[in-house]
Order: sequence, then C-alpha cells, then structure tokens
Amino acid sequence: MQLVVARIGRAHGIKGEVTVEVRTDEPELRLGPGAVLTTDPASAGPLTIETGRVHSGRLLLRFEGVRDRTAAEALRNTLLIADVDPAELPEEPDEYYDHQLMDLDVVLADGTEVGRITEITHLPSQDLFIVERPDGSEVMIPFVGQIVTEIDLEAQRAVIDPPPGLIDDRAEIASARDEETEASEEPAKGADHAGDAG
Repeated sequence: MQLVVARIGRAHGIKGEVTVEVRTDEPELRLGPGAVLTTDPASAGPLTIETGRVHSGRLLLRFEGVRDRTAAEALRNTLLIADVDPAELPEEPDEYYDHQLMDLDVVLADGTEVGRITEITHLPSQDLFIVERPDGSEVMIPFVGQIVTEIDLEAQRAVIDPPPGLIDDRAEIASARDEETEASEEPAKGADHAGDAG
C-alpha cells in the first residue's frame, strides 16, 4: 500500500536541500537517510534520501543526485510516497493510519448506526472523520478521545459519544425550544435560579 508521507516545498540554500511538508506521524521512520520514495509525478522519482535535518522547525532533506538549487527547485510540490505494509501498525497504540480507518462503521455506544467513514481530513488543530449517514448526508466527527471512545479494527467500527447537536442538529434545537417553553410557563421564582458560572 502506498501512502503520501510528505510534499516537497521550496529549495533551501544552494546545495540541493529542500523544505518538506511532513504528512506522516513517523518522519524518522519514513523520511530517514537511505529511504527510497516514489513520487507524484512519477517522472520526478524515485528519490533516495541522502540527509535530513531540522532547521527553524522545518525538516530539510537532500536527495541523492540533487546537488544544486535549480535541481532542488524543480522538485517543488512533488509528493513523496512510501510503500507501507497494509498490516503494519503505528508505533503508538492509540494511533492509526488513514487506510485503517476508512470505511469503518460509526456507531453510538448502544450500537445505534451513525454511518460510515468515507474521508479523513487533517486540520492543524485536529483530525476530522467525514461520515456518510444512511440517508446520504454527511456529518463531521472530530477524532478526539472525548468523542471517539473506541476504535475496533477487528470489528471494523468506531464507537462515538457525541455531544448534543454534533450528529443531529434538529434534536438540539428542539430540546432547547422545549426548555424555553417550559421556562416561560413556570411562575417567576426570583433568586431561586442560580446561573451557570461556566
């Protein structure tokens, strides 16, 4: 299985180094010296990593055969692709590769079907599952521990505990409307109601 692990950015200096936008949680494994990566476009590769270093918070790579700024700049926007064994798991027990999560059934703790993961979006703050509902609509589920409580690869499912309104906006609106109606029907009780400090 092939996974995109980085995108080459601009050239750095005059000796063939490039900046890279890392797209893997394991750069030391996937982008280490000696790694041979296929590319998109294919005509740019394969590329063998000669050296790597971090400079001002960015990873810089030099590839075998790329010796000057012009050659490095020609690689700009090229995707670096690693061959990964589909059965391979990330080093951390609570991490997953995108291909492991695609097509998982998403259910509530009581087994109620929510939908199926069709896409995973990586944002700077968190990852999102794009889940297709049985009616064809889509819902976005943040991939955070408070909401996604269990990933069971054997059972091919993700168990979620969504906050009110995450998967059904109408339920939240209806319940808020009911509370407002009840509040307006109750007699005024002066200072007996304490406000929410949070």
